[in-house]
Amino acid sequence: MKTDGRIRSNIAKGTEVLIVQKRDQRTGRLTRGIVKDVLTRSEEHPRGIKVRLEGGKIGRVREIVAREDSSSRDGPD
Repeated sequence: MKTDGRIRSNIAKGTEVLIVQKRDQRTGRLTRGIVKDVLTRSEEHPRGIKVRLEGGKIGRVREIVAREDSSSRDGPD
């Protein structure tokens, strides 16, 4: 299930995301990274919440990468 990158409350520091950088808007090329800072102040943005990744790249969130929660996994019986 994809989490909506247009809603600010879905994104926090440390979240793994796929962003589109300004220079890649025409091609739609996505860059994967970890959120360092959330730059958009409003709760929603139609083109995605703007973030800065740990490597310094800035772009709008297209998708939040879902990670499996280890506490929800069933262990061996």
